[in-house]
Amino acid sequence: MNKAFKIMIIFLTVVAIIAIATVLFLRLPKFGGKPSGKRLEVMQNSPNFKNGAFQNVSETPQLAEDASIPKMFKEFFSAKNKRPPGKIPSIKTDLNKLSLDEDVLIWFGHSSYYLQVDGIKILVDPVFSGSASPFSFMVKSFDGTDIYSPGDFPEIDYLFITHDHWDHLDYKTILELKPKIKHIITSLGVGSHFERWGFEMERVREMDWDQEVKMGDGLKVHATTSRHFAGRGLQRNNTLWASFVLVSSNYKIFIGGDSGYGKHFAEIGEKHGPFDLAILENGQYNKAWKYIHMMPDEVLKAAKDLNAKRLFPVHSGKFALANHAWNEPLKKITELNANESVPLLTPMIGEKVDLKDEKQQFEKWWEKVK
Repeated sequence: MNKAFKIMIIFLTVVAIIAIATVLFLRLPKFGGKPSGKRLEVMQNSPNFKNGAFQNVSETPQLAEDASIPKMFKEFFSAKNKRPPGKIPSIKTDLNKLSLDEDVLIWFGHSSYYLQVDGIKILVDPVFSGSASPFSFMVKSFDGTDIYSPGDFPEIDYLFITHDHWDHLDYKTILELKPKIKHIITSLGVGSHFERWGFEMERVREMDWDQEVKMGDGLKVHATTSRHFAGRGLQRNNTLWASFVLVSSNYKIFIGGDSGYGKHFAEIGEKHGPFDLAILENGQYNKAWKYIHMMPDEVLKAAKDLNAKRLFPVHSGKFALANHAWNEPLKKITELNANESVPLLTPMIGEKVDLKDEKQQFEKWWEKVK
């Protein structure tokens, strides 16, 4: 056996080992399930499912026209202050002691928050494991942001999952919350993950865009369009991404999920608005992927398109998934809003937002992190 042949055998063996290890890793429970059977049939019959995957309503390139790999690499290695220099401030509100008469919102960093409206308890996109990645040592949360754990929560009437990306659907968190969750509302296909994780499917409602469901306690939910993508493994867009309109007895709230800017905001505003509150992603953006994540000025435009009385900008303050400075999203949207005057909610993690108080003010807490 000559030397070249031995090298080839070793190379092929290494490649085979890596391939097998990758396949086995992707089969771990945290990656969730793969849609099949009746669920897959429903997905394939959706008007938003074409050519074997879900599609955005508007053409949505992953990268902008002027983006390039060399330019992105240069930006990545030159980025500064992606993580805060000190501890993120917070307030630990006791969720179990909230009166049912209180209508509140409590933010946990990034896109995780708790809503209590008209006595209904709602949790959105909870991530409390300390990481937004399949690898626990990657995309670590900022110091001071993990003051809440699943044990701090009361029973949850409705868990909303906008899509199945790791920074919105966290395996460890969901398993620990499982005994407390009464109902789950999510996008088409995402139920396959909950099914693999042992949830009773009677508790899971998967929705397509433009669908409506009336819950027994007076809550009405509309699933609405967003401009993004989904997927937990190598296959992209085998589940749907969505935004949601919540209509209770006294409130109309828009849960934006992740989305690039587009005409869908004005269409949702015309059909479902005005909104008492719009919760929109404002962070982890980049001009290179502006079609799937809004820039701060677009967040303000979207809030106006929705005809929202107040705007709560999320998707920042906990994880660094983009190259901008950690505090840039809140700093920039606040500066831009000086000319727009959209009432902004910018609470600290854990700080109680009183939904009945439209004049409630918040400190610029991000300026105090040193």
